[in-house]
Amino acid sequence: MTPILLSSALLTIGVGLLVQFFYRYRERQEDEAIRARHGCLPPPRLQNQRPFGVDRLEQIFRADSESRLMELFLFHFRQTGSTLEQKFLGTMAYGTIEPANLEAMLSTNFKDFSIRPRRAITFPMFGDGIFTQEGPAWKHSRDMLRSQLQHKQYESLEPFQTAVDDLIQRIEESDGIVDLQPLFFRLTLDTATAFLFGESVRSLITPETVGEQTFSTAFNAAQQWVTKRYRLLDLYWLINPREFRQACKEVHEFADQIIDRNLSPERARDGQKGTYVFLDAVAKNSSDRTALRGQIINLLAAGRDTTACLLSWTFFLLVRHPQVLEKLRTEIMSTCNGKSELCRADLLKMQYLQNVLKETLRLYPSLPVNTRTAVRTTVLPTGGGPDRKCPVLIPKGCALAFSVYSMHRRPDLYGMDAELFRPERWDENMPFQQNSTNLKWGYLPFHGGPRACLGMDFALAEAGYTVVRLLQRFQTIKLPKGEPLELTGVEKQVMTLVVSIKDGCKVEIR
Repeated sequence: MTPILLSSALLTIGVGLLVQFFYRYRERQEDEAIRARHGCLPPPRLQNQRPFGVDRLEQIFRADSESRLMELFLFHFRQTGSTLEQKFLGTMAYGTIEPANLEAMLSTNFKDFSIRPRRAITFPMFGDGIFTQEGPAWKHSRDMLRSQLQHKQYESLEPFQTAVDDLIQRIEESDGIVDLQPLFFRLTLDTATAFLFGESVRSLITPETVGEQTFSTAFNAAQQWVTKRYRLLDLYWLINPREFRQACKEVHEFADQIIDRNLSPERARDGQKGTYVFLDAVAKNSSDRTALRGQIINLLAAGRDTTACLLSWTFFLLVRHPQVLEKLRTEIMSTCNGKSELCRADLLKMQYLQNVLKETLRLYPSLPVNTRTAVRTTVLPTGGGPDRKCPVLIPKGCALAFSVYSMHRRPDLYGMDAELFRPERWDENMPFQQNSTNLKWGYLPFHGGPRACLGMDFALAEAGYTVVRLLQRFQTIKLPKGEPLELTGVEKQVMTLVVSIKDGCKVEIR
């Protein structure tokens, strides 16, 4: 390189660095003006012991390997505060379990936050679908799904009946000791494929034929890798092993089978007229196989995993609290009078059943942790300063994590027994109900704001119907001898995008 070219290159680099310096300087000045205008003060900091916050990452991976990640997050919030800042891989990040802050992030200041970098982190597995989209594409997908999830589509509970019948058959074929968790994952897969895509894969009856075992293993493995990518934030691309790529490939192949089966000319001729099917609606808007596959995988993650976890934790808790189980049996007998032909209205009459599901979702929300990224500098209403009540500045580009799991266990919101499973609390006057913001944003098992889960009522109907049918059919459902009785929240958990039970949900059922 000639001296002239070298000088020119150095000058270009120098000018670029200078421009970047002044740009960042101006951003800092603007941030300081916002901070002063709103009276922002920093929240308490989660202390690091090693440079760049590397120890934080080590703690997370160690806790995850020991199946106690949620316990670690809960400890940090209790140790530091309901809103905190931390140094994470050299960058500042924030966390909150404060209802007023969740309202700002998920609703009031919704446009100040993005799901980025979720799309890039999850794209190898999830592709382009409702949970990775933003803007017009997301709104369009949401409108199509809203049509599918209208009450009238499942008011009779008929969409759940075949899958629950298959579940009961599988349990009757067992020796009386059953791990319900994998069966619930098959149940919800069957329901989701039938309801959303037009035809059930019937994995409870023929799991090998539909490749359900391969799919489940691959789906769980891919989600675990996606979760690890999340923990590195902008450095997610460092995690892309062959195992992850192979798991994504197998998940895609399963989704392709659904496309081939449910969009075939034969099914089109035999389909039920007047029945809205989400996959058909997506196919009308796009013939691109990749786009169809992305929507399928997105909805399988929601329709399968979240409700399966709700059912698993419900029975995990019921067999460890037999007095709750018997009280629930009594309500079911009183309401149903022995009939198994139920409708959604029947489930809504069972107040204690609804309390049991609410309490399970309080202690084990299906999506226990989530994040947003500030797309512009914004302000949270509370959490800063010595009294932790001052506004908090969130600079552009910073990640803000929120843990519904930890918020739901706050004694100041749910009482001093917040760690305990006690469905009766939902008939009482709890502390979080004394404040309108806390009342609306202090219980968020299905999140809130514009991105609140459209499938909330569908999931509760499916879970409620399954619980009722199993308690009607089996007179003995109890904890098998030798199964542990740990304190709630101390049991080992598997954290992917949802939180499941490490050792399964084993019950004696006859």
